[in-house]
Amino acid sequence: MNYDDYNAFCAALPGTTYVMQWGGSHVWKVGGKVFCIGGRSEEAPAFSFKVSEIAFIVLPEQEGFRPAPYLASRGLKWIEARADIVEPGELRDLIRASYALVVAGLSARKRRELGLGEA
Repeated sequence: MNYDDYNAFCAALPGTTYVMQWGGSHVWKVGGKVFCIGGRSEEAPAFSFKVSEIAFIVLPEQEGFRPAPYLASRGLKWIEARADIVEPGELRDLIRASYALVVAGLSARKRRELGLGEA
């Protein structure tokens, strides 16, 4: 997955907004909350996203995944995936799951404002 594919995928999710910040990272938010960050690891494009507690334990055992720099060290359940190792379909699934985790944490009012319903 390259940055164009990543940005197009995130833009297609309902209620998302984009900002470039933190030294050129592609940051996607829903309801003002970050659900994915695209930036460069030293080797290749990499994408960081929020995960469940179980995924935070399991994913770093697989090649191409590690706890997200800065975020995981602060106790947040975020994983970084290298785009040159992890399949694009798996990245899309993980980004979609991160989006769903963040949406679930929004207030019912905020979800309604974004047209995301009560779920």
